[in-house]
Amino acid sequence: MRGWMTGAAALAVAATAGLALAQQTGATTSGQTTQTANQAQAAAPAAPRGYLTTVPDPAVILRPSPTEADPRDLEDKRVYEAARKLEGGPRWAMAQADVPYGIADQIGGFSCAVGATLTPQTAPKLAAMVARTSIDVGRLNGPAKALYNRVRPYQRWGGTICSARTPSLDNSYDYPSGHAQLGWTNALVLAEAVPDRASQILARGRAFAESRAVCGVHTLSAVEAGMLLASAQVAAAHGEPAFKADLEAVRAEIAALRASGPKPDAAACAAQAPLNTSVF
Repeated sequence: MRGWMTGAAALAVAATAGLALAQQTGATTSGQTTQTANQAQAAAPAAPRGYLTTVPDPAVILRPSPTEADPRDLEDKRVYEAARKLEGGPRWAMAQADVPYGIADQIGGFSCAVGATLTPQTAPKLAAMVARTSIDVGRLNGPAKALYNRVRPYQRWGGTICSARTPSLDNSYDYPSGHAQLGWTNALVLAEAVPDRASQILARGRAFAESRAVCGVHTLSAVEAGMLLASAQVAAAHGEPAFKADLEAVRAEIAALRASGPKPDAAACAAQAPLNTSVF
């Protein structure tokens, strides 16, 4: 996922840029420059860190990406062509809604599945945990994409995709899907935090992952590979004390939120539920 940056990291970069500008143009004396620099450094949040001390090796975990005329490649093409027929329908609209991957987008998409309105404001501990797991997603996914260098399906087979076609998208790779890894990572974490809603949460996580194949920006094999990396990531994270401590805090936070916090729109949740069934 080339060019991917979490919100906290982006804020840190922005603060650093502001510091550089202040040093160049905003100070009239060396004392003022030093004061401005110190203030900017104090305001810059620390870049988030992942949980994993040792990152699993995707080259060992994943099957190689399908090659042309491989049976998996033929199935990828069949699924891609079938998914183009969903354009304009409710499943296509869900895939479009699943494109953004900011922290608020990631957790908000699970509100119906959890049964509580999830935002960085209502569930700050969850938001902080997702920020850290998202870093680990990139640590596994980036090297895997660079290893396999598989072009995206719309670049091979043409057709409409559900999101804007940008240079950033065109210049990044298909296999494995980073969005799918994000969605399945979040689903696995939330299923542990809210076990009585695990079925609904995991169905939503799979649907979020499969949205990338519906959208046409990833093959189904890339989606499945992303989900496998997520499983490896979360399994490894259970060996990290910080992950386990944060998971317990999130469990308590969501329990309190479900008891007395805001609820997602019932009609919207009723409309979403059947769309979480796989279309492939």
